[in-house]
Amino acid sequence: MRASRLLSILILLQMRGRLSAEALAQEFEVSVRTVYRDIDQLSAAGVPVYAERGRSGGFALLDGYRTRLTGFTPAEADALLLAGVGGAAADLGMGADLAAAQLKLLASLPPDSGASAQRVASRFHLDPANWYSRVEPLEMLPALAAAVWSDTRIRIRYESWKDVVMREVDPLGLVLKGGVWYLVAAMKAQPRTYRVSNIQGLDVLDIRFKRPARFDLARYWSAWAKDFEARLLRERATVKLSPEGLRLLRELSPAAGEAVDAAHRKCAPSGWIRADIPVESVDYASRQLLRLGGEIEVLGPPALREAVAEEARRVVDLYGVKAGKASRRRTQA
Repeated sequence: MRASRLLSILILLQMRGRLSAEALAQEFEVSVRTVYRDIDQLSAAGVPVYAERGRSGGFALLDGYRTRLTGFTPAEADALLLAGVGGAAADLGMGADLAAAQLKLLASLPPDSGASAQRVASRFHLDPANWYSRVEPLEMLPALAAAVWSDTRIRIRYESWKDVVMREVDPLGLVLKGGVWYLVAAMKAQPRTYRVSNIQGLDVLDIRFKRPARFDLARYWSAWAKDFEARLLRERATVKLSPEGLRLLRELSPAAGEAVDAAHRKCAPSGWIRADIPVESVDYASRQLLRLGGEIEVLGPPALREAVAEEARRVVDLYGVKAGKASRRRTQA
């Protein structure tokens, strides 16, 4: 711990110039006396650090002294400073490690390059969560990350769409998709995907596993995500859309919007178009497409058209009854 603090003090002095003992003590949450001892240790190790007394005094390094910890180019440093996407490192319990790594990275660069990297970090922030959504509380995510790093088998209590099940799995990796964390883990040597927020219980077992030599997390996720989308949108619907309906559809379902853009035909001078789009189950699609109101007409399949009509009738009946009761109450009053 102390060795790490000594290195961090050295880097801060290199980056910021003169710093007071009080500022360093506050930075590392130690006493001023501890800071003085650390400075003595650095000096004894041959680091040219000196003290200046007075109101604006403090500790500083001799001009021209620099420690080079890495061989990053300025462009690589700019890119790496964006690595903590949307607090992902903090979610994984590595926020402090990321901050320390970024500090070392900046210190390893020439003065002008370091300033450029700091400007990148201060001007770009990535927030992966969608609007009107909140990041799921994931208390066990750091423990999952630790198991992934150490190749340690885990037992999870998982709520699937069918039931709550117990599984012993080998955690291979974690994926952040649209603000949602997923665990990729092998069960009987077959990789599977688990939504972290659906894990109700976690036990880290005292069993190490051998990571598959040819497993590639990015390649697995790309293939799994495409297959998942194909399975999710397994039905097709034929619709008519107004220009406004097409705009709303693109916001509601990017996959459906892409299908319309790829192949559609005009069916009226008013600008309405006819297209085939991918949809989920009839029940889900009927409620989803009703959000477009009168800007869409479902032509087929018949089961979906009837489901949309039935759902619309239920809405009309619901509001019609309430409106009629309210009208009678006003008349009686």
